[in-house]
Amino acid sequence: MDEGRLTARLRSANPWAVDIGLTLLVQAAMTIPFLTERPTGLRPATSADYALMTLMVLPLVWRRRAPVTVMLAVLTAGSLYKLTLDGPGQPLPYSGLIALYTVAALSPVRQRLGMAALTAALIAPSVALNTQDTREMLFSFFVFGAAYALGRLTHTRQAYTAAVEDRAAQLERANRIEAEQAAARERARIAREMHDILSHAVSIMIVQAEAGPLAVRAAPERAEAAFDAISETGRDAMVQLRRMLGVLREAPESPRRPQPGLAELPELIGRVASGGPSVTYETTGEPRALPPDLETTLYRITQEALTNAVKHARADAISVQLAYDDGELALTVTDDGRGPGAASGPGTGHGLIGISERAAAHGGTAWSGAGPDGGFQVRARLPHTATNTRKTAALLMKTEV
Repeated sequence: MDEGRLTARLRSANPWAVDIGLTLLVQAAMTIPFLTERPTGLRPATSADYALMTLMVLPLVWRRRAPVTVMLAVLTAGSLYKLTLDGPGQPLPYSGLIALYTVAALSPVRQRLGMAALTAALIAPSVALNTQDTREMLFSFFVFGAAYALGRLTHTRQAYTAAVEDRAAQLERANRIEAEQAAARERARIAREMHDILSHAVSIMIVQAEAGPLAVRAAPERAEAAFDAISETGRDAMVQLRRMLGVLREAPESPRRPQPGLAELPELIGRVASGGPSVTYETTGEPRALPPDLETTLYRITQEALTNAVKHARADAISVQLAYDDGELALTVTDDGRGPGAASGPGTGHGLIGISERAAAHGGTAWSGAGPDGGFQVRARLPHTATNTRKTAALLMKTEV
């Protein structure tokens, strides 16, 4: 077992069990002189000697709970043993060393300095009553000083370990919160993608299906085009949904491709206009290369605005305008439908919320409301600087799901 694992096991052990084990070990060490014959001229050790020696050891069981009280008890018992009895001596003052170590490790500064001073004051009289040897006095000062220093080092190490563990716990909590927030953002992103795909496809299919019976009687060729548009829209929605579900399942065989961008806008407009309203697309300003995630946002905002125009406004004409200005893009989708509040059926408003969220993710803004000549209008202004692109890189997915 390596040192790290041993230290971990000792730290996790029951403190009472550790202190009782330590007390028994010290008791065994201090019993050894009682098991050997004493030099000639000294009386044999008695049970009273052993009992008083035990009183120097027994308080160690409570050393963590009351360090100063245990230290005083050990010093008092040791003094009585030295002054009243002529029992066997000890190679080292084990109880006193452990008690002073505990005081240094656990007690406040005033208490530990007071006990250190008391111990130092008792060393000289103790040596004077024993051997009166200078070497013994220096050695006693050394071992008690080492016990005190070791206690302070232990205190410092424990404080450092506690700080590291607290920091690790804080980092773990922060990582968990960040992961939860990332999961929430991803759920919102997936919800937007699902809404955009399904809402657009179903709306176009409903419009074409409703127009089909009339076209069959009036213009059969238009009915055929309507049914072709329904079929094409449904297949496209199924392909996009399969990609999304494949990525969610982490299926390696699931095809992946770049998300739709401005190059796919004419195809989107063509599907909407097929058998439905008239849709025009116009760009102004000098076109420029845009980041893929920004192009995807423009595509999805346009898709949702067209879906609203077809599904709710029942528009006959829709205008899509994209303006390249200095530092930003302006997208405007205007229809001549029945205007806001004239929805053809119940809705949740998720589409307009999704438009606002997509614009905000790029540091832009979105507005929707009545058009200047009636109908309904959606406007979005998105900056396209490199700084804003970097900020949104972590928020928007760059592959089709």
